[in-house]
Parts: sequence; C-alpha cells; structure tokens
Amino acid sequence: MKLELGVRHWDHVIPLALGDVPGPAVTRLETTPDLWTSPEYDGGETSFSRYVRARAAGDDRVVALPVFLMRGFRHRCIIVRRNADLETAADLKGARIGLTGWPDSGNTWTRAVIAEAGVGIRDADWQVGPLTAAHPVVDRIGGVAVGDNVRHTTDGARLVELLQDKALDAVMTPFMPPGFHDADSPFRTLFRDTRAEERAYFARHGFIPGIHLLALRREVLAARPELAQQLIDRFEQAKQLSFQRRNKLMDVTPWHNEEVGVTTRVFGGDWLPYGVSPDRRMVAAFQEQLVAQELLEHPVPEGDLFPYQIDPLERTA
Repeated sequence: MKLELGVRHWDHVIPLALGDVPGPAVTRLETTPDLWTSPEYDGGETSFSRYVRARAAGDDRVVALPVFLMRGFRHRCIIVRRNADLETAADLKGARIGLTGWPDSGNTWTRAVIAEAGVGIRDADWQVGPLTAAHPVVDRIGGVAVGDNVRHTTDGARLVELLQDKALDAVMTPFMPPGFHDADSPFRTLFRDTRAEERAYFARHGFIPGIHLLALRREVLAARPELAQQLIDRFEQAKQLSFQRRNKLMDVTPWHNEEVGVTTRVFGGDWLPYGVSPDRRMVAAFQEQLVAQELLEHPVPEGDLFPYQIDPLERTA
C-alpha cells in the first residue's frame, strides 16, 4: 500500500504510523494538512466542514472516506470568566463571543450547542481571532460570507486576554488555554457539569460529533478504487489495537480504568465508529447546521459526499 498520508498525532493512528498494522506510510503532523495544496501527500486528515463545502461547490479534487479521525463533544469548549453570571447556553443570547475560527467544523458544532438553546448566529456579537499569543494571526473567517456581527479581533487581539479584560463574555475554543485546569485559573467552562450536558446531548442525538475525517486525492482513488475498503479496514484495525493497548499500557490518569468503564457503559466499546452506517444521523445533522449557520446553501447528497459507501469488513469492538 504505497501511500503517503498526513495526519495529526492521534493515538488510534499510531499502530499504522509505527507499522504494527501494515498499511500506508503515515506521517504524524502538528497541524492538519491542506490536501488541496499539499502534493507531497496522497491523502490524510481534513476538516469535515471544509470538505462538505468543497463538495457543495463542485470541487471533487479530494474524496473523503467515512473515517472520522477526530470526534468530540463541544459543551466543554465554551469558557467564561470564573466569576461570570453565565450558566447555560441560553445565557449567551446577546453576548460577545470570541472563537478561534468561523467555518471550522468544531466551532460549527459548538454554535449548534447554543443554537439548540435558542441562540442563533444573529443573536450574538462574534469576534474571531487567535486564542493566545502562541497562536498565529491569520484569516480565521476563511473567505466565507458573514454578517455585520462577525469580525476579526482588532489587530489580532488574543481571545483569552479579551475575555479576562471583560471585552468578551465567552470564548469557544477546541483546546483550553495554558493553566485552565489549575485551581486558581481565572476561567471555567460555561456549563458547571459538562459531562452531564454531553451525556444528555448523546441521549437526545445519538452521536458524538465528527470533526475531522480521512480523505484522499481524487486521482489516487480513481486509479485504485480498492484502496477505499482497504484503508477503512486498516484504520479500523489500528484503532482496535490502540484501544487494547490503552486499556493496559496507556494510563493517562490515575482513574483510567474507571474512566474507560464509564465511557464503555455510556457509548459502548467503540466511541469512534468508522463507516457510513453508524454516522448517517451525525452527517445529516452537521449539514443541517452548516445550512442553518449560512455556511452551506443546501445539504450535499450522501452519495456525493461519500462516493464509497463502505463500512469496515470486521468490527472487533
């Protein structure tokens, strides 16, 4: 399988990167590659939002497989000042909210959280910019059309500083700023119990949001269409090997066993399901949000979005 794939440092991809599961050459990257402009890769990790919007525009240079490499709930991604008089998503109506990128998949899902509470994109003042001084000042609106209530931060001002200085009421961020979990942090999550909110979300919707997925350049799959099934199977094998090792050798917390037990009881043995079958509801919900948030005119038919309607041949979880 002579392929060059670029992905970030996901634990569930490491067995492929190390060759423990035979497959493509996997280069682990610090940032998500741009598959549209990176000829050194045959494929790799890409943004779900960018992919859907590209397909809707008729750009088929990149073809995704139903392998979501990144998933996550987003309730924990809304932070406020520790002493803020804000407790629920509904409290953000009319608020000044900072976020790290407007069309990003993750932030689309986070805006969906507050939309469910009646706070749409027209119901807040949005500032888009870098989270901290360690993040670059770049175009984070991405050339999409936005309303007058959406703008970049002035002179690239950092969101955590604006939040601390009370120039913002809340910030949406996929990763917490340094020191966030310290006892004396000036910030907290909007929801006091994010786990309870996320369990309730899963009970209502039946999925964990998908954020990034695996894709290949069109000509690669056109020349070797059998790669689609081979790749989903190899990534499934790598994920299951990662799960096995995680339960024995990769304690990331002293309460690791307990955390794995809670996760299994709530989500089953595999909270990262690959394939079109387990993700139809999630994919449809994401496209509905892209439309509601004015990032997409209408949903892309499933067969156009995922030309290879496949599942792993063997699920071991």
